[in-house]
Amino acid sequence: MGIPGPGVGIEEGIYSRFEVSEMILRDHLAADRTTLANQSTFLAYIRTALTFFVAGVTFIKFFEVSVVVVVGWIFIPVSVLTFWLGLYRYNRLRLDLEKLRRQ
Repeated sequence: MGIPGPGVGIEEGIYSRFEVSEMILRDHLAADRTTLANQSTFLAYIRTALTFFVAGVTFIKFFEVSVVVVVGWIFIPVSVLTFWLGLYRYNRLRLDLEKLRRQ
C-alpha cells in the first residue's frame, strides 16, 4: 500500500481500513506514536532545510571559487523546497490522523 496523493482523504487514504469504534487501546496508542513520529520527522525536515540554507550562505560569503559559489546558490532553493516538502507531508499525515480520531 503506497502513500496516497494530495486530496486523498481518510476514505481512500492509509487509514481507510480502520473504524474508530473498533479500535482498542493498542490502536489508539499506535496513532499517538504516529503523531509523535510525524512531529519528529517534520523537525528533521526543518533541521535539514536550515543546514542547506546555512551551508549555501556560507559558500556564497566565504569562498571565492565560482563552483563553490554556484553550489551555494543551489543550496538556498533546495533548502526552501526541503522545508515545503516537509511541511506538506507533515500536514497531510496530521489531517489524516485527525480524521481518524473524529470518526
